[in-house]
Amino acid sequence: MIDAVTTSPLRVMGIFAHPDDPEFFCGGTFARWASEGATITYVMATSGDKGSSDPAMTSPHLIEIREAEQRAAAAVTGVKEVIFLRYKDGELYPTLELRRDLSRLIRLKQPDIVVTTDPTVFWYGTTGINHPDHRAIGAATLEAVYPTARDRLNFPELERDEALPTHKTRQVYIAGTQTATTKIDVTAWLETKIAALREHRSQIPDMEAMAERQRNNKDSESPENAPRYMESFRVITFQR
Repeated sequence: MIDAVTTSPLRVMGIFAHPDDPEFFCGGTFARWASEGATITYVMATSGDKGSSDPAMTSPHLIEIREAEQRAAAAVTGVKEVIFLRYKDGELYPTLELRRDLSRLIRLKQPDIVVTTDPTVFWYGTTGINHPDHRAIGAATLEAVYPTARDRLNFPELERDEALPTHKTRQVYIAGTQTATTKIDVTAWLETKIAALREHRSQIPDMEAMAERQRNNKDSESPENAPRYMESFRVITFQR
């Protein structure tokens, strides 16, 4: 696997389940692409309204906190637009309603590349279970990219009522996968990724431990005296 970035993508849409997902899954890649001139939009299916163990926290207040954290993290990375769909955290399914909402945004923003999470991963080795919302948003996104956003008779009201033309996305980058085909070198953007993660104060109790984990996550193929940091994806390139 090699670094796939040879020219900057023009328009990128990252579609994720929760605030902090873009940073944890592939914040270095977004930082790199933004620095190379890409226009990047984040779409958050939920606002993370269940992500707190504080007995005094309420979901409406947590939504305010986490949306503000995500906007701040995006700004650190160089991402200027964050869209929240405000589906309920922990209750996400790849419904037709969600697929329509994503298809609408894909037609509206016309991304060259869509980034999302792997809907096929249920667990990571013997130490972690993948969040069901991550699987749900991955499935809904892939279904929105193909065939829904590109075929005009799917949700015809998008064209009829909103004048949104169909759109054929060029590539999909699937993060959090166990069947990666591509690595992106993000060594120069590691500290930007860590800085963006630091904005998620409600979710990361020990910032220094988080930063240490990120810095220790070196590419196994890089030399000890010159560590490299990579983010891995399964990349699907559609034929024109």
